[in-house]
Amino acid sequence: MLTHTHPIDPEELMAYLDGELSVDRAATAAAHLENCRECQELAADLQGVSRRMTAWQVDPCAPSAPPSVPERRASRWRWQWGLAGAGVAALSAFVMIGLLRPPVKYQRTTRDFVKTRPVAAEMPPPRMIAHTAQLTLSTTEFDKTRPALDDILKRHQGYFGELNINAPAGIGRTLEATLRVPADHRDAAIAEVKRLGHVESESQTGEEVTAEYVDREARLNNARNTEKRLTELLRDRTGKLSDVLAVQLEIGHVRESIERMQAEQKSLLKRVDFATLNVKILEDYKDRLQVMPDTILGRFRNSAIAGYRGMLEGIVTVISFLLSTGPSLLFWSVIIFIIIKFTWKIFRRFKS
Repeated sequence: MLTHTHPIDPEELMAYLDGELSVDRAATAAAHLENCRECQELAADLQGVSRRMTAWQVDPCAPSAPPSVPERRASRWRWQWGLAGAGVAALSAFVMIGLLRPPVKYQRTTRDFVKTRPVAAEMPPPRMIAHTAQLTLSTTEFDKTRPALDDILKRHQGYFGELNINAPAGIGRTLEATLRVPADHRDAAIAEVKRLGHVESESQTGEEVTAEYVDREARLNNARNTEKRLTELLRDRTGKLSDVLAVQLEIGHVRESIERMQAEQKSLLKRVDFATLNVKILEDYKDRLQVMPDTILGRFRNSAIAGYRGMLEGIVTVISFLLSTGPSLLFWSVIIFIIIKFTWKIFRRFKS
């Protein structure tokens, strides 16, 4: 747009291009156009517009005489006002679309951020529920339960949190397992586990942990901000070495707290994303009728083995005693025999 420093205004420039200026003003306009680049560009734009307007006004079917000077001026002003009106209409439409369209905000989920359009106010955080189920079953086909549980977990992308199998003698076996399955597979997995036997008991609980998650998230953000401020303080610190060491120690404590809270958040999210199924399967055990219980036969057998072992140990003990004390006993036996024989001979002599 031309400023007040130009000796001609836009209307005079258009009149000059159309050959409508007086000789004095035409000379002034020509001299100014030779040195003003801005007016040269405007003149080129106006000439292009004029050429297009001329092309639009040509009617090959009904030729007519060239328009007079007043008609050309009226046509030029109509074209300018038309462009201005179209520009104002487009700008108004753009502004109205921006005002009518609600702003896009972000709503936090348990994993990521998704775009939503709020209806009236800020959307509350989504509810986070940790689901837990308890199942007790009895079955006569106990040997098939473990493979069946493996298949259920494989189909539902789950895993064993814990597994214990007890098989005591004389009574039914038991299987106790903790299954972790995705929360959206919870109902299907429970239904499949129920088909493994007769349901003795069932219970389900849901713990809402939304407030706990939000509170931990806020504390985690505060700890991160504290770590950032301490790091900046340490970078700009030029004081005593003891002060620097104190800041470094505090940063270490804050970092340890951040890592602990991050681990707690991951554990909490895992509880929400994976439901917990505590399953206990009891074998429907039927005892066999026996004429003599296995325990009595076992006791007899153990007693016989113990007697045979005691006899062997006694023989070994006697033989070991004889081997260890036999030479001494033989020596003293010979000495005693000689003494007795010599004494008996002396006694017979005195008696005769």
